[in-house]
Amino acid sequence: MIKILDPGLYSSIQDLGRLNYEHFGVPISGCMDLQSSSLANKLLNNPKESALIESTQIGPKILFKISTIISITGANMTPSINNKLILMNKAINIKKGDILSFNNSKNGLRCYIAINGGIKSDLILGSRSCFKGISQNIKLKKGDVLKINSLKKRLNSSSKMNISYIYDNKKIISVFKGPEFVYLSEKQKHFFYHQKFTISNENNRMAYKLKEKLKNELNSIITSPVLPGTIQLTPGGEIIILMRDCQVTGGYPRIFQLNKSSINLISQKKTNDLIKFKFI
Repeated sequence: MIKILDPGLYSSIQDLGRLNYEHFGVPISGCMDLQSSSLANKLLNNPKESALIESTQIGPKILFKISTIISITGANMTPSINNKLILMNKAINIKKGDILSFNNSKNGLRCYIAINGGIKSDLILGSRSCFKGISQNIKLKKGDVLKINSLKKRLNSSSKMNISYIYDNKKIISVFKGPEFVYLSEKQKHFFYHQKFTISNENNRMAYKLKEKLKNELNSIITSPVLPGTIQLTPGGEIIILMRDCQVTGGYPRIFQLNKSSINLISQKKTNDLIKFKFI
């Protein structure tokens, strides 16, 4: 088992999410940055659906009660074992009694902590992802104890990956035209083509709101399907990017849709970071 000594700012158990339950009104959830979480599991040869810990801004402090192997990917929160810095994007041997800790993020917003065999929390609707009203907890808290596999043998040589994924420098967000894009005026389209946008402080696992507003003359639509990466335009001109925990339907015009890599990238953006849309 592992024990959460300090959960950090916001840490939760996530995996690939609850797929194929949207018609019941169940959000997909899952890891915000699926590229980073996938790499973490691959480093340990875990099944792709293995649950891991997603941490935001400030990572947790974890006590390991058995020996295991871990990997850490995503945002660099300067991880350390027993106060000694360790490398990211690499399989790391952990001994019973070791304490893993983090600092504030140096770049990016979310990091992923994978453990050999994955975390063995409750499987609900095909997923172990935390979500209010479905899982027992929406995030980890101090004193939580999580089940993991015991390790038969330690690594002889650690696997690692060389990754140059610097989130701060990547500002281009690729988007498709959404169903209601055709109703935008030429002036509104020009605005989206050329404007740089700023991530507001209203950003979480459900949605990111941008600081810039657009004068909106579009009417609300009949409640229609939305999914992670849908960009909506509110009656007040606010631009909202839906994320992994978003609802499954909405009544605001769906002007754009992010592709998969752009959802991963924007999930690593912090308040006041700049982005620019590139049209596919």
